[in-house]
Amino acid sequence: MNFDEYQKEAKVFADYPNIGNNIFYPVLGLSGESGEIANKIGKIMRDGLDIKDTKFRDKIKEEMGDVLWFLSQIGIELNISLEDVARYNIKKLESRKKRGVLHGDGDNR
Repeated sequence: MNFDEYQKEAKVFADYPNIGNNIFYPVLGLSGESGEIANKIGKIMRDGLDIKDTKFRDKIKEEMGDVLWFLSQIGIELNISLEDVARYNIKKLESRKKRGVLHGDGDNR
């Protein structure tokens, strides 16, 4: 499955007010789901557990799927395909690597 296929299939599960004109719901959902990943990783670290344990990896994978869904919906709300986002991001990273600015901070590296 590629990103365009995912985005097309995943959008049928959108069920929130004013779909197509509501960027707020998927943005807030993305924030929440990203926080859930961080929270799970934090607990694994706190408790000294093995991050590679299948049980934990499955929980993280589930949350990653939720992150992907919300990211996909943001794209749908803004008419941006995930395929385009992925291509753009790779080009940006290639440029940063070529210029030796992968490390550091700021958007304009």
